[in-house]
Amino acid sequence: MIKAILLAAGQSKRLKSENKLIKLYKNKSLINHSLKVLHKSKINKIIVVLGHQKNELKRIIKKDKGFIIVQSDMPFIKSSDINKICSSIKSKKYLVYALRFRNKVGNPIGFDISVMKKFKRLKGDVGAKFMVKRLKNETKFIKINNLKSFKDFDKVSDFRT
Repeated sequence: MIKAILLAAGQSKRLKSENKLIKLYKNKSLINHSLKVLHKSKINKIIVVLGHQKNELKRIIKKDKGFIIVQSDMPFIKSSDINKICSSIKSKKYLVYALRFRNKVGNPIGFDISVMKKFKRLKGDVGAKFMVKRLKNETKFIKINNLKSFKDFDKVSDFRT
């Protein structure tokens, strides 16, 4: 995994009272130009270090579009399927993006960032599939071609596959 640490904690002393990262350049705040480049790159995670005027910067930074919940015991999931979810999340047309093979829905599952609030209110042993059921009318089902992608390893015999 490659992470980028975007330093945005300076005081912009040379611009007197203005924070240069908030200042517009070509109709976009300066910090969002850097974030756009990082988002288009092969960086896996972006960490933004804030300091001076952090609340003002938080308001203008373009937020994440969504997130994907991936199970770590599913070795057959394909990066192409994850890419399908990512592309769908960027379209911003639904709240949930679930993979489906025929009538079976499986993991990983993608979500619009606005669903994060609903996850924070969940209690007990419920999660992504619960959200798919709860938000069925706001779910885009993405067809995949192989049921094997949904296979998770739970038993010793699974490792002999």
